[in-house]
Amino acid sequence: MDFDAVRGDRSSGWLAQSRSEVLARNGMVATSQPLGAQAGLHILEQGGNAIDAAVATAAVMNVVEPGSAGIGGDVLAIVWLAKEHKLIALNGIGRAPSGATFQHLAERGFKRQMPQHGVDSATVPGAVDAWDALLKRAGTMTFKQLLQPAVDLAQQGFAVSERIHNDWIYGAKVLAADPDSVKTYLIDGKPPPTYSLFRNPDLARAFRVLQTQGRDGFYHGAIAAAIVAKSKSLGGTLTLEDLAKTRSSWDPPISTNYHGYDIFQLAPSTQGFAVLEMLNILEVCAPKLGVDLAALGPRSPMYWHVLVEAKKLAYADLYAFDADPNFVPVPVAKLISKDYAAQLCSRIDLKKASVPESKGDPVGGTVYLATADRWGNMVSFIYSIYDTFGSGVTVPGYGFVLNDRGALFSLDPNSPNRIAPGKRPFHTLLPGFVMKDGQPRMALGLMGGSQQAQGQVQVLLDMIDLGANPQAASDAARFSHGQANNTLSLESSLYNLVGASLSALGHTVVSTNGEDMGGFQAISFLPYSAADALTDLPPSAPQPIAGVYQAASDHRKDGEAVGW
Repeated sequence: MDFDAVRGDRSSGWLAQSRSEVLARNGMVATSQPLGAQAGLHILEQGGNAIDAAVATAAVMNVVEPGSAGIGGDVLAIVWLAKEHKLIALNGIGRAPSGATFQHLAERGFKRQMPQHGVDSATVPGAVDAWDALLKRAGTMTFKQLLQPAVDLAQQGFAVSERIHNDWIYGAKVLAADPDSVKTYLIDGKPPPTYSLFRNPDLARAFRVLQTQGRDGFYHGAIAAAIVAKSKSLGGTLTLEDLAKTRSSWDPPISTNYHGYDIFQLAPSTQGFAVLEMLNILEVCAPKLGVDLAALGPRSPMYWHVLVEAKKLAYADLYAFDADPNFVPVPVAKLISKDYAAQLCSRIDLKKASVPESKGDPVGGTVYLATADRWGNMVSFIYSIYDTFGSGVTVPGYGFVLNDRGALFSLDPNSPNRIAPGKRPFHTLLPGFVMKDGQPRMALGLMGGSQQAQGQVQVLLDMIDLGANPQAASDAARFSHGQANNTLSLESSLYNLVGASLSALGHTVVSTNGEDMGGFQAISFLPYSAADALTDLPPSAPQPIAGVYQAASDHRKDGEAVGW
């Protein structure tokens, strides 16, 4: 029986807001599944910091959203270290195996396009090394403590939600090709039913290895041997040496200023520069075109037209230039400059939609999480195996799937993103961070393949230009534009409001639900004045942050923001 009521209203504020912001001063976690958020909060309550909480949350998310993220995937993070008053960025993207050559792929039957799934789509997993690097740089706890919530959940099981079951349906087709995946993740060949209990004792076993042996338990020894054996059995090229030499890198973040706020992203091969380029185009070009986006607001078709046209320009550069900068030069400084944005203004026609080159549009299955603690540390953390259930290849005995990030390489020998051994692929992941006047203001991210950069820009405008709180920005209707098919998807209420007008401008417009709009999570920080921060607590008592954290979690996912 379908439920078909109308939605009720809030008692104050924006009536369409799905839930209140969560406010706290001792610590905060926001992610797309409640059990993950609660695991991180438990670590904060035990005295751990935001870095510790991020790792604990990530481990649980491998258990409860196995189709989206896991230790067979990658991690990117931007971290504000309060004691050092410093913003740092970690690149935990895995590299192509040493045998990932044009010749090997051609022999396997892939001559024009990378395989989307299977062992040849897998790159070396970078996640566990990234966890270890974060903890060694700024954590206070060990894998033994931080992975225990994930061990317990994997062993005892969790109840499968409606949303996660729905994702599993698509994933079942990918998993069906691998007997170890069928054994681990399917029940009688089907996804576990909604509300059923799902256990993964093999994954619990993998986490126990990490608890006793640390990151080397993954990149050396039994787990590494199992990964390589599985790869070889399927004709893949992953080697023990590929795993042993895996190391994350600390890469300086890139940034631009938008209306007084400094927006930070990871450098290529992530798509982070597309966020910055799009913001620059909007800031520089809107006034030149006689457009005031804040005055127009999100009920105006012209507001959306300008955003979509800016997106097309930024993504054209994204798909033309993005690649591993250790292999090819990427002109990032130029692409994120205001001068370059000004050169693009003439390409926006307020009366007509443009037609971009048909390129790009990677899919996505991702987990984003944000954490913050009472000392002022904040973590923006994103984590993925790429498409739903990644390569679909499960490592036997250890219960995790390998990623399929290699699907984002190109087999065009003229592409800067062409595949090569040891190379990082074009990467959709991008944790965001906002600063103002040298102080941290927000850790934010938005999941969903090519939606990530364009979605981040939309929520940033909601907050910076339109005055929305983080939860309202999350709840507001969004668009998703496909560069390859030039189709503009609008959530149904937005389609009903502006769809016809945008169609009249030449956009190919369709109505859709929230599944492809990305799941947004964020924690913002509002500092108090010195007077407001005074407390009567005795000196020995834990002191809360001199301000308040505001957190949001997207209603399009299962998640929650929690604090104490």
